[in-house]
Amino acid sequence: MNAHIISIGDELLIGQTVNSNASFIGKALTEIQINVQKISVVGDDKKSLLNEFKEAFANSEIIIATGGLGPTHDDITREAVVEFFNTHLIKSDEVLEDIYNRFARLGREVAKINETQAMVPAIGRVIRNYHGTAPGYWISEKGKIFIVMPGVPFEMKAMMNEFVIDKLKEIVDSTLTTVKKQSTLQTTGIAESTLFERLGNLDELLNGAKLAFLPSQFGVKLRITVEEKDEEDANSKLSEIEQKIRGLAGRFIFGRGDEELYEVVAKLLVSRGLTLSIAESCTGGYIANLLTNVSGSSKYFERGIISYSNAAKVELLKVDEDLIAQHGAVSLEVARQMADGVRAISVTDIGIAVTGIMGPLGGTSEKPVGTVYIGFCDQKVCTAFKLQFGDDRIMNKQRTAQAVLDTIRKYILGIPFEA
Repeated sequence: MNAHIISIGDELLIGQTVNSNASFIGKALTEIQINVQKISVVGDDKKSLLNEFKEAFANSEIIIATGGLGPTHDDITREAVVEFFNTHLIKSDEVLEDIYNRFARLGREVAKINETQAMVPAIGRVIRNYHGTAPGYWISEKGKIFIVMPGVPFEMKAMMNEFVIDKLKEIVDSTLTTVKKQSTLQTTGIAESTLFERLGNLDELLNGAKLAFLPSQFGVKLRITVEEKDEEDANSKLSEIEQKIRGLAGRFIFGRGDEELYEVVAKLLVSRGLTLSIAESCTGGYIANLLTNVSGSSKYFERGIISYSNAAKVELLKVDEDLIAQHGAVSLEVARQMADGVRAISVTDIGIAVTGIMGPLGGTSEKPVGTVYIGFCDQKVCTAFKLQFGDDRIMNKQRTAQAVLDTIRKYILGIPFEA
């Protein structure tokens, strides 16, 4: 079955809002074996909407539209739906009750303009909204399914997770003759071209399956797609290909699916009973923020120190002033002492430190923008190494954090830092 996703709103066209809804819906549909044929963005213009509805209805079995269901004058999706299906509006008592219940929970009076959101197209079924005031619509017409949901991401996601996905899956499962499965392996610390070369002959590796390389500033995702006669065969083939890839590039693979590297590191630290402290200069606390994103992080994270200035490095971490004068604050020597210092005052198993030049100012010919040193100390080893990134300040902070997390992962798994 083919699907067309329509995102509605001027704010999407002008770049004021990132279209995260289409990404979420596309992923959800793919997981239940619906082929996303097209994603389009349309402004708050009825004529444009009707044209897009017409094209989508002609070429796809499933149409999902989000946005434009609010109570204000520029929210025109409902009126466009009514006109497209040549229907009319009726009052939904259950939607009106949902609206009153929501306002009561918030301790607010219901405005007349919100009451109008209980007027829904007579055709189709209401998708109730337990997180907002605008309901969604499920319309089955001429063998097609037309779904309309609010543009507010958490409202849309709730409707997808609580109603839409399960209902679509029932329909899809009744029509499938083969089973399509996907798996994603996440890598970091290796360039796309290098990873491609490591995997060798892809035809031999995949044996009819598909492999997509999805690079970002953090690493490369490998999306494997197989299609077999039944679920058992599909799962078996996925597992076989995954194992082959791990055999060729395992040290760079940190997780599957949507796993974040900080989540993987947290699990490893907890499973090994290790504690960690960190001294951050150039990243300004960003790494500590990631490490504490996981519930229960107090089991492994003892403290983080933001020693941004030279004085802070000397005062808090006992870095030698002469060392800074001789080698500079951004150096292997200082990174090593920072890691040693934070571990000593925290009494943790691991001490990590970062110092670098994030840019766009501060670089020299010897140490250009993007130069980063990572210090690492445990009970036996105290070392440091250098990385070189680009000239985008925010991206440099993010990539440094990724490198630090991967350093911890490699240490715990016994993989050399500089793989």
